[in-house]
Amino acid sequence: MEKIIKAGLILEGGGMRGLYTEGILDFFMEKGLKFDHVYGVSAGAIHLTSYMSGQMGREYRISTNYLKDKKYMSYANVFKGGDLFDAEFCYHTIPDELDPFDYEAFTRYPGVGYAVATDLETGRPAYFKIRDVRKDIKAIQASASLPLVSNNVIINGKPYLDGGMADSIPIRRSIHDGNKKHVVILTRPYGYEKKPTSNLGLIAMKYKKYPGLVKAMKYRHIRYNNTLNFIYEQENKDNVFVFRPDPLVKIERIEKDVKKLRVLYLQGYHDAAINYELMMEYLNK
Repeated sequence: MEKIIKAGLILEGGGMRGLYTEGILDFFMEKGLKFDHVYGVSAGAIHLTSYMSGQMGREYRISTNYLKDKKYMSYANVFKGGDLFDAEFCYHTIPDELDPFDYEAFTRYPGVGYAVATDLETGRPAYFKIRDVRKDIKAIQASASLPLVSNNVIINGKPYLDGGMADSIPIRRSIHDGNKKHVVILTRPYGYEKKPTSNLGLIAMKYKKYPGLVKAMKYRHIRYNNTLNFIYEQENKDNVFVFRPDPLVKIERIEKDVKKLRVLYLQGYHDAAINYELMMEYLNK
């Protein structure tokens, strides 16, 4: 039975750590939970699409079935075409041929989704409303395109990349949009603290045309940690409901161990199941 939830659902990125998010979203789909505002950043923007189209297990299948396929992801792709994740394969071949995306179901979703990208010229976040995945695929691609190993994604003549550089956890955007309740799915455990960007020198060299972006990356860890502190404060006030993975499951951004990914996915599903009643109690207050 479908349940429309008047709240913001916020999906952090994190590459393959997003399998934790996928486990939670699959449980939400089982329960028929549909949030009327969904915000996805980087990998979170990709998971957003299959959640809003109602395709359980799709992102898990893609993340594991093509994990060792060089057309999907390889550093050779960077040298050949500039993208670690081959754009044509990921954003066209898979959804149109190999694991079909339900474009029509997405358009029927009773809410709105946003993919967060970073404007390279300003270093500020851009919140793209996703109405039609075919037409708006560039916004999703931009949100999930990592710096240094991706080509700039051009939308309306402007360059964009990974949304996590400017707004990794857009809870303030959810508040700005008028949401009174917020469910946040993080991909880092409790107590995590982001360190300064280790490859800032490379960033500064490659993106010297974009000083706003370089500045955003220089202070990214400060913004990220401030946002986490804000979430902790709001959580203590019962203003937000947060999911976090167990710190014992060690997953790299580019993880190729399918067994580890399976454990992380199941942890997300389990966390959603055991916290379902608590979350619904929070949402129904």
